[in-house]
Amino acid sequence: MKRHKHITSKRRTLVRLTALGFATSALAALTLWSNVVQGQTKVVRIILPVATASGVDTITRASSQSISAALGAPVVIENQPGAGGIVGTSAMIKSPPDGTTLSIVSNNHVIYPSVYKSVPFDPINDITPIAVIGSTPIVFVVNPKVPAKDTKELIALIKAKPGGYNYGSSGNGTILHLAAEMFMDEAGVKATHVPYKGVGPMLTDLIGGQVEMGTLSLPSIQQHLKSGALRAIGTGTAARLAAAPDIPTMTEQGMPGYLVEGWFAVIGPAKMSAADVKRINAAFVTAFATPEVRETMAKQGNTINVSTPEFAAKFFRDEMAKYAKLVKKAGVELQ
Repeated sequence: MKRHKHITSKRRTLVRLTALGFATSALAALTLWSNVVQGQTKVVRIILPVATASGVDTITRASSQSISAALGAPVVIENQPGAGGIVGTSAMIKSPPDGTTLSIVSNNHVIYPSVYKSVPFDPINDITPIAVIGSTPIVFVVNPKVPAKDTKELIALIKAKPGGYNYGSSGNGTILHLAAEMFMDEAGVKATHVPYKGVGPMLTDLIGGQVEMGTLSLPSIQQHLKSGALRAIGTGTAARLAAAPDIPTMTEQGMPGYLVEGWFAVIGPAKMSAADVKRINAAFVTAFATPEVRETMAKQGNTINVSTPEFAAKFFRDEMAKYAKLVKKAGVELQ
């Protein structure tokens, strides 16, 4: 009987503690909401200049809770795709430079000037670089109906039917377009380019067989590789990925020049204060260092190494010069 009373007492204590925990969490949430309503805590908009299902979208949504916690503010993600990313970035640039509107961008950000005759903003001077977050692997894939399981078989197919195969991309002059063109150039073959307005529509048609092949970031296609909806031919990485060890690299398949990866970085409007840049940079360092986010990023095959704002500024300039040469070599026509 005494043991029963002891257990009952423990249970009551546990119930009280649990209730207290829920009450504390609810109070914290209520306080945050109250602060938002009263304007004490500002909502942070992260404008993604890409469609849903893209690599940047997948990475951002997977880390959004940690970013919100590190910033100490609610985070709202807005997808504004179009023109290879120009639409969304333009919207971010026009926002007040008070740290409440940010963008997470990819390689496309520094490719604009080499692809478009006129860009409504300067990719270097009209932004505030905050951090290069990391990189993501790019994979060359085909629809399963394409009877090729490696680069040798795929190249043979394309050569046997000149102009008979096509590949999709997220838009003319985007990193996914250039990555596919790099493959064609390295292999010495030609295929027809079919540009889409974002990764989502391209992925839909690739799975449906409207286009036969293309390059995509690993995070955006992992589930489709596992289900068999897509087949991987090879990665643009120097070594096999721990997240996808069964996919060979292009290098080991006789294409040593095929080295390409995506990267993602956080930026804000021009003329942000040094204090806001420092604060937001520190928040992203914290967010991407949490065990949950690091584990998720590793499973997606991403490499995380959040940089300083100074590194990001130089990185953008160097990458823009690099892609100017690549676009010219790929023969991409100015839009």
